[in-house]
Amino acid sequence: MDEMGSHRSGAPGAMPTTYLPKNEVTTLATGTVLQQRYVVEGVLGLGGMGAVYRVRDMRFTGAVKYCALKEMITKFTDTMDQRTSLANFEREANMLASLNHPAIPAVYDFFAEHARAYLVLEYIEGRDLENVLKATESPLEEQAVVDWALQLCDVLHYLHTHEPPIIFRDLKPSNVILTPSNHIILIDFGIAKTLQLAKKGTMVGTEGYSPPEQYRGLADPRSDIYSLGAMMHHLLTRSDPRFETPFTFVERMPRSLNPAVSEAMEAVIMRCVEYDASKRYQSVLELRDALIGVLSAQLPDTGLFRVLSTSAMPRTPSRSTPNSGRLVGTSLLWKFQTEDEVRGSAAITPGAVFIGSYDKHLYALEIGTGRPVWKFATEGGICGTPAIWGQTVIVGSEDFNVYGIRADNGREVWTSRTWHHVRSSPRIYNDTVFIGSDDAHLHALDPRTGHPLWKFRTWRPVRSSAAYEDGMIIFGSDDERVYAVEAQTGEEKWRYATQGGVTSSPAVANGLVYVGSTDFSVYALDVKMGWMAWRERTSNFVISSPCEVGDRVYIGSVDQHLYCLDGRTGRAIWKFKADGQITSSPQVAGNAVYFGGVDGAAYSVDAATGKLRWRFETEGAVPSSPTIHDGVVFIGSMDGCVYALRA
Repeated sequence: MDEMGSHRSGAPGAMPTTYLPKNEVTTLATGTVLQQRYVVEGVLGLGGMGAVYRVRDMRFTGAVKYCALKEMITKFTDTMDQRTSLANFEREANMLASLNHPAIPAVYDFFAEHARAYLVLEYIEGRDLENVLKATESPLEEQAVVDWALQLCDVLHYLHTHEPPIIFRDLKPSNVILTPSNHIILIDFGIAKTLQLAKKGTMVGTEGYSPPEQYRGLADPRSDIYSLGAMMHHLLTRSDPRFETPFTFVERMPRSLNPAVSEAMEAVIMRCVEYDASKRYQSVLELRDALIGVLSAQLPDTGLFRVLSTSAMPRTPSRSTPNSGRLVGTSLLWKFQTEDEVRGSAAITPGAVFIGSYDKHLYALEIGTGRPVWKFATEGGICGTPAIWGQTVIVGSEDFNVYGIRADNGREVWTSRTWHHVRSSPRIYNDTVFIGSDDAHLHALDPRTGHPLWKFRTWRPVRSSAAYEDGMIIFGSDDERVYAVEAQTGEEKWRYATQGGVTSSPAVANGLVYVGSTDFSVYALDVKMGWMAWRERTSNFVISSPCEVGDRVYIGSVDQHLYCLDGRTGRAIWKFKADGQITSSPQVAGNAVYFGGVDGAAYSVDAATGKLRWRFETEGAVPSSPTIHDGVVFIGSMDGCVYALRA
């Protein structure tokens, strides 16, 4: 790399040491081209070391690809100071390039040009939390602040357990970006420091947010906990610590400044900002558990999963249902009443039905009578379908946990915690549990112990459930992509970008992956390479998951139709019109297709022709997907009941 710099690809390498300017330099003009590749489109922000620009990467001729370009300019005249400044910049580049977390921007490149050094980063849409606070006239809502803090605990835990550990040392609202999807991204690693215990350094950070030990040049994981506490205090009280005497939070108790702050949240904040580091939470995992306790106290409604608006999925049908509960062409064998909505689907063993409810319980019911055998309590609603592994029932909950439960007596075997609500259903392949979480990861767990094996990051919640084919796990994400990853390692094999979120769970057959998207489409993708074989449009979101039988694919749409598609071409063979949206995933048994509707009915139609066989009306919308076993259809309803119907 010469003095003016040349394009770098792959991992960053050594930087030149002779280009640093001695005079003040202005920001780059719009339209400036760097490396014959990056076109400056505007300034995103200004800092003490230089500007951050939005640039367009012209290597992508068929698409608009934006990046963030971070600039370093020094004004040092001393050669040693110049080299130190440059070394810090190069350290940031190499450190960022070694990190892999959804809340940390990816590094694409770094180079020197025109007497400046540049770091090319992933461009993040959104606003920093300082501007979010400025845009409001009152303190921010506690629930939102807790959610952001939990996400920050995730990324801080990643940094603190990195090898070697990394202390961020400058956590504050302006260094946290909030994306349109309410995810946080941690930016500006310029002063992040590889942990060297008991070694003093230079005081870095921002006054008011920095703990006392950083003023002495020391930092450990508890230092970031202090800064996070100071940030939560600021967001909830609007009392900016930069304009207050340092270490005086005890004189500005959160509830005295904002009575809407809960006592539990105040206690968490004040422990974070203890002057004595030994009195703080000793790890972000300990802090995370305390924050989850605050969040749990705000339930029941905070975790309820609404795939659509509540007006679209009412607890009871909006129209009159005089025949509610009556049967047309079938018979009711039994029904079981829970204490809240049943949106998940059942798992079946020869003697029992396992199904979750938003009353925060997993139920085991006698398969022949519906009588309860046991129920297992969680701290959040259960909207996924359990999986059975030997004598263990595995299910996720909106309390952030995945549980392993004994099938015979309902006792807990193990618990594995994620970083957000679990609304995906577990899938078990080759003695590994695969399950998505709203923490934007697909998690691979050991079904014996719940021990994490690996996790794969996406950029938004993973509510799709995984399919398996030829050593690959295939699933969708709300980040508008379908992913295929290596089942043993979590290494990405391919990804396909749709134009909408993918809540639908893929089905694999005939060398193709079938999946729906909220871009109003059903896709068929090549299972090995991920390229599109065909795309069939509907008239609204496709949240339903496909069911493939032979050369036919059955799938529902919010446009109120159940579609039967030719699996080879995507051509519609027939479609059945219901009286409401279809978010339920169809199941086929014999010559019939079974599914639920938001109109409050469970349906059976002829698989060959799409003609109605029977319809059963419940007292609530039916987003639950049916499970068929020995000629019986088991299906839940938002009226809180589980129904067993003759197929």
